[in-house]
Amino acid sequence: MDSRKSDLLRYLNEARDAVVWKLDGLDEYTVRRPATPTGTNLLGLVKHLTSCELLYFARTFDRPSADLAYLDTFDPWENEDMWAGADEQRDELVARYRRVGAHSDRIVTELPLDTRGRVPHWPRDRADITLHHVVVRMLGETHRHAGQADVIREGFDGAAGHREGSSSLPSEDRAWWERYVGRVESAARQASR
Repeated sequence: MDSRKSDLLRYLNEARDAVVWKLDGLDEYTVRRPATPTGTNLLGLVKHLTSCELLYFARTFDRPSADLAYLDTFDPWENEDMWAGADEQRDELVARYRRVGAHSDRIVTELPLDTRGRVPHWPRDRADITLHHVVVRMLGETHRHAGQADVIREGFDGAAGHREGSSSLPSEDRAWWERYVGRVESAARQASR
């Protein structure tokens, strides 16, 4: 595999892992509950990213998988892919996300980056795109939602960072963070005078 594909897949998989890691150690209510006024929730982000990958990789490049039928179980245009119903099992949703990600990775590995596909739900005049475009789009989408998940999780229990054991934060010391946040708050107050 060429280095461009390796780089793209590495960063996409890091973002996928970050999103899933944000569920670890949380109870069923916490992973499902709305954390913003628009209802954003951790398990819903997993479900949404699953539907995005199915749409943008499997459907766009006509590379079906057994999971493609999952798109017919909800209406993404009614935001039904942004939350999990009480009957949807967390383990099942995460396992599907992992399978769909692996399927997407195979598509990227097997096809040239300049392979053309057609996004079925986009306007006809811009629906014809390349695999490279889709990978970059999904990188952005997944990292965006990984960032949302990070902020949501930090709000729940203070856990922050992009992967277990490597938060990329300058300190793990609570007192350091209290001083830091105090400095940020002080600067904000001073600027608002």
